[in-house]
Parts: sequence; C-alpha cells; structure tokens
Amino acid sequence: MRSLFRYLLRNYAFVLFILLETLALAMVFNYNSFQRAKYLNSANFLSGNVFSMYNSVAGYFGLQRDNRELAEENARLRMLLENQGYTVPVNDSLDLAVQQGDSLIRFTTAQVINNSVNSAFNYITLNKGSKHGIRPDQGIISAKGIVGVVGQVSESYAMGLSVLNRRWSISAKLKNNGYYGSLMWPGTDYRFARLSEIPLHVDIAPGDTVITSGYSSVFPEGILVGTISDFTRPDGENYYSINVLLSVDFKSLSHVEVVEIMDKQEINELENIMER
Repeated sequence: MRSLFRYLLRNYAFVLFILLETLALAMVFNYNSFQRAKYLNSANFLSGNVFSMYNSVAGYFGLQRDNRELAEENARLRMLLENQGYTVPVNDSLDLAVQQGDSLIRFTTAQVINNSVNSAFNYITLNKGSKHGIRPDQGIISAKGIVGVVGQVSESYAMGLSVLNRRWSISAKLKNNGYYGSLMWPGTDYRFARLSEIPLHVDIAPGDTVITSGYSSVFPEGILVGTISDFTRPDGENYYSINVLLSVDFKSLSHVEVVEIMDKQEINELENIMER
C-alpha cells in the first residue's frame, strides 16, 4: 500500500491527466448524441467480434443441439405456412416473410453469440446488424417462444433485452380465453416470469398456455410465451399473481429469429397522433 502511495505521489501529474481525460470523454459521450452513438456502435462492433470468435469455437461442442433446434424451427415454419393459411412473398435461407391477416411480418434468422441469465438485467447479443435489416425495437423469438427485443444495433451485430430483464415487460394473454395482462420477469429464477392484471373472475389452471397478445408493434399475436405453473389470489387485490413457466430455455439458446412487423411505423404514427 505504501509503495502504491509513493508511486501515485511521484506520478501525480500523469494520474491527474488520466482522470481528467476520462472525465472529459465521459462528458462528451453523455452530452453529445452523435459521439454517444459512435461510441455505442464501436463498442458493439468490438464486443460483437470478441463474442463471435468465442462462439465460433464453443459452437462446435453444441452442433447436435443446434441441428435439433433448427429442425424444430423448420417444422414450426412449415406448420405456419401449411396450416395457418399464410402466403409467402419471400423465402430463402436467411429471411422469411409471411402474411398474417393484414400485416406482413418478416423473420430474419440470427445466431446468439452472447447471452446472460444470472443478473437482474440480462442481455442477448446476435450476429446480425443493420446491414441485415435489424433495427431497434424488433422482437426476438426462437423455435420455442419469445426471447426479447432488440435495443442497440451496429452494422454487423445487435444487442437486446431478453425476457429475463426487469426493465422490460410485454403484453401476453391466455390462449384459451383471450384475457391479457402484463408479463415481467421478477428477477429470480430464469425459468419463470410473472403474469399480472388477469381478473379473479377468470377461470385459470396450471398448464394453461400463455401467448403474445399482439397488442404491440414488437410481436405478432400468438407467439408462445409459456404455460401457467401456479397462481395465487393476493388478499385485497382484484387480480391473480400468476407464475409462468417460460417455454424458452435461456441457458441453451443458440439460434433465434428477429421479427419485423412491416407496417409497424404506420401503426406507431397513428397511435402517436391519437395520444396528442
């Protein structure tokens, strides 16, 4: 400790310079939107490359699981096309666009190169970015259900909030009766989320399916969320407290799809006009 103090005293000018330079850079990035955007894009690019190199090595050990998940995803897409009456304007190895009702929905495949599950605010990094058509506020799903939403995007990579992030909630509903509420992760077990705002007069049971409601421009209606694990009737409340077993295993997530609702901008502009 004494040696450290002596070193700092001998080199106080250099240490002071580093501190002031750091403070100056922090102020530049925090109070200037252009510099902040450049910094975030550069940081995403650098971290994306590091995660991509690591994932390329680690991926060899999970090829069997990846092939199984891709086969499940192909089966899911075939079911959408053959059984749901969707039309297919675009169909290749990377992108798929389907018509659901009056909305055209575009799916872009991506690989997960980094994913956290152990903090209160978990994030996911994908190997696709703006040059692949990825934009902020697009939904992320897998063959088994919803995963998260895109936040920051660089040219080649994207980072998003996963369902396991306490800063984010989504609109979800019960498949059997259509009652909807807000789904949010309580920050404990990565396997479970909590569904609120379902009235007490609604009949529910363990095993009931929970899906996206479609009441947002992030996810289309009907994407699997999970199933009811258990529920309680809190004293003095008018709504259930429902624990939902998530359909996605976030500890084995490898391949996802980024969802773009093509008429999202038109919907948002109309809603903004009504809110004025």
